[in-house]
Amino acid sequence: MGRGEVPGSENGLATEQGLTAEQGGRSLSARESEIMSLIADGHTNGEIASSLFLAEKTVKNHVRSIYSKLGVRSRPAAITHWLGSHATSHPATHAT
Repeated sequence: MGRGEVPGSENGLATEQGLTAEQGGRSLSARESEIMSLIADGHTNGEIASSLFLAEKTVKNHVRSIYSKLGVRSRPAAITHWLGSHATSHPATHAT
């Protein structure tokens, strides 16, 4: 996977410009989407930094940008927004 690409789009890749706008026409970059997905999975900033080979300060900067773009002020609010906006693209499977 190349720089600026994320798994899960129509062709398996999405560019930074191709991501869905979250609020007010501002879309998350590919890296911000990747970080938000890890946040929603319950990872800490330190864990995210280690797994993405980033400084924790860099992750904090991304998180601040994500909050701004999503129009939220906290991690739980960001997760709620993220999961709500991605529920249709990642439907839960139910055993019958």
